[in-house]
Amino acid sequence: MTPITVDVPHSLGRAGARERMKARIGDLAGHIPGGLAEVQSAWPNENEMVLNIKAMGQDIAASLEVEEARVRVHLMLPGMLGYFSAAIQAAVKEGGTRMLEDKSKA
Repeated sequence: MTPITVDVPHSLGRAGARERMKARIGDLAGHIPGGLAEVQSAWPNENEMVLNIKAMGQDIAASLEVEEARVRVHLMLPGMLGYFSAAIQAAVKEGGTRMLEDKSKA
């Protein structure tokens, strides 16, 4: 297993980021390469989301900590996905930034 951590900055505040994540979690599977991804999510507490992602024959565990000015994403990449950790880290940061962008200031 290869652990990676990605910080995604935002300006939505903790509550705004949490609501955006809840509203958009259903879109996640469509952004995972290989198609046919399954994503299960749960909120064990107010500011933590856990994800179980099944894609390309792999199970990926993730947890997201919602903070006032960032979301900290922790991923455990199994087996061969560890070789792609830099690309996965960049994709998570880019996608997370896009999802949490504050469009009210545009």
